[in-house]
Amino acid sequence: MIIAYNDPHCEDSQQVEQPFTAMMNPENYTLDYKVTFNESQGHGTTGTQQRFFAKPPEEMAFEFLFDDTGIIDGNPRDNGIFDEVDAFKKLLIENDPDSHEPRHFRLIWGQFIFKGRCTGINIAYKLFKPDGTPIRAICKVTFKGSIEETLRVTLENAHSPDLTHYRIVKEGESLPWLCYLVYGDPKYYTEVARVNKISDFRNVKQGTELFFPPVAKPATS
Repeated sequence: MIIAYNDPHCEDSQQVEQPFTAMMNPENYTLDYKVTFNESQGHGTTGTQQRFFAKPPEEMAFEFLFDDTGIIDGNPRDNGIFDEVDAFKKLLIENDPDSHEPRHFRLIWGQFIFKGRCTGINIAYKLFKPDGTPIRAICKVTFKGSIEETLRVTLENAHSPDLTHYRIVKEGESLPWLCYLVYGDPKYYTEVARVNKISDFRNVKQGTELFFPPVAKPATS
């Protein structure tokens, strides 16, 4: 499922359009993690020590199948899949009318949650009717991960106090409430859900052990 938002916080109140649900579960998805180093070398030297520069956001890729042959669902349609694929493309890469920029997305498949933005879509039409109407297509979509800005800064702060926590969910406790207890702010629940691979943050079972990553407490004046 792909849920679109017009704000990077990806909160329910900011959801736009209807969630897109894949016709079939993808056979696989790929996750790409990178670390970059500064490899500049002084003039006349024979080598250099690699110095850490940054960790770019993770990237992922899915392949989505669109099929109108009737082989999969037993319900072939006359108009092919062109309009459906075109609507999918517009959802991912066209500007949102309110934010005037491409949307933010939350991808959910089982326990896997990924939050980010679409960086590209490649459409391969595979089968056609005699008149040229496409009836099968594979869309390869790439996303780049995003993280809420306040959380990103505190996570990257090398001098932040270690606030790593494990907590057992008790009866009546919600994920936003636990984030408030740990961080002093409930808005980090989407990141905690992603780290713990929780697809439905509203229904975290009692007795579940949750990991809360290190986040610096806001400075007090």
